[in-house]
Amino acid sequence: MTTFTLIPRERVQQILGLALPIMGGMLSQNILNLVDTAMVGQLGAASVAAIGIGGFTNFFAISLILGLSAGVQAMAARRIGEGQSAIAAYALNGGILMALAGGIPLGLGLAWFAGDIFRIMVSDPAVAAAGTPYLQVRLLAAFAVGINFSFRGFWNGIKKSHIYMGTLVVMHIINISLNYVLIFGHYGFPRLGTMGAGLASAISVVAGSLIYLVMGWRQVRPMGFLRRFPDQGTLGGLVRISLPNGIQQLFFSAGLLTLFLIIEKIGTSELAAANIIINIMLVGYLPGIALGLAAATLVGQALGRQEFADASSWGCQVMWIGMLLLATIGIPMWLSPAELMGVFIQGDGAAAVLSAGRVPLMITGGLMFLESVGLVLMNALLGAGDSRRVMQVSILLQWGLFLPGAALLVFLGYGLTAVWIANACYRTGLALIFWYLWRQGRWQSIKV
Repeated sequence: MTTFTLIPRERVQQILGLALPIMGGMLSQNILNLVDTAMVGQLGAASVAAIGIGGFTNFFAISLILGLSAGVQAMAARRIGEGQSAIAAYALNGGILMALAGGIPLGLGLAWFAGDIFRIMVSDPAVAAAGTPYLQVRLLAAFAVGINFSFRGFWNGIKKSHIYMGTLVVMHIINISLNYVLIFGHYGFPRLGTMGAGLASAISVVAGSLIYLVMGWRQVRPMGFLRRFPDQGTLGGLVRISLPNGIQQLFFSAGLLTLFLIIEKIGTSELAAANIIINIMLVGYLPGIALGLAAATLVGQALGRQEFADASSWGCQVMWIGMLLLATIGIPMWLSPAELMGVFIQGDGAAAVLSAGRVPLMITGGLMFLESVGLVLMNALLGAGDSRRVMQVSILLQWGLFLPGAALLVFLGYGLTAVWIANACYRTGLALIFWYLWRQGRWQSIKV
């Protein structure tokens, strides 16, 4: 395996040149998540728990649509590598079509039943009351999320990740501004509480879709953007790559939601602590995913050029850079867990939430460096089109081992710390298996 010390300077520059804009965009998403949590945290522990479950329920509902990003990116990068830039946007056209066809009826249908969904999932009436309107308005923007993720895959696949970052920053400024106005009722607007947080998110996502469409029309018409209806081959290839990734996202999001329901059996304080920890954790995870998305593009374009050894080197080199970065990000989590969590919870029940989450956050910080292996190589495999095996490994470890183990620990009377130790074992297993699959090299023969 390529060592970090042997990575040529020019390759580090290529990796960071592609990854840093993605990382900046994802970091802005992390900041938004944390600001959301901090603002809603002023409403109390029940509201924090509500947007935690509501957010992951929304993630679960739209997870199949999110798989479009991996399919569009893999196909666009491969076409660029093959020298067929004139048709690189055909996959994007297909992604937009699928987002509209699936996202509109899905969002409308599930929003209608949001109250019933919440009442089934939680036993605390205060959490259900705060979470239902938040989930409803988030679901109505499902189609726009699909469009945004299709564009994310395309911009990254053609090495224009700065467009993705710039648009996300604008979206998040809109979101945070509307949060301030709608959650607390400033400037004459009604005080909407958690519903205001959901409405701010939905409006910003729709705004992002409009920005992307304008940018696409102006910049990538020569690549085939909206010049023709996607043909059967394009749609078939997109489904073949995107569907396994979407199913993986579906099971992953369902697993997160199931984890929240398991933790809810411990108590509302533990549930609020878990929501805060996961939002902090994403500050580390999403930069790792950004490097993985960079690896997916570099690998996909190298495969398009039939340079298999170069494709393998890209995956390993990005992984080493990610390990160094994520290890650094993890340091504050295990050095100052209470101080970090204290930023995001105030009011009733704050002391209990901080007590429940301190050790789990320390565990998370100590193992962040291993996340780079799993996050980077998982996305590199997706960039090569190996979405089926990624799906199989992810679902098996999460649903076959981690979630049953977590449920058993709670049933036996153990708390949040024991659940987080089980989570650490699960994430370590993912990293080791994806490393093995990458070294095995079967992904090199996949046609996209």
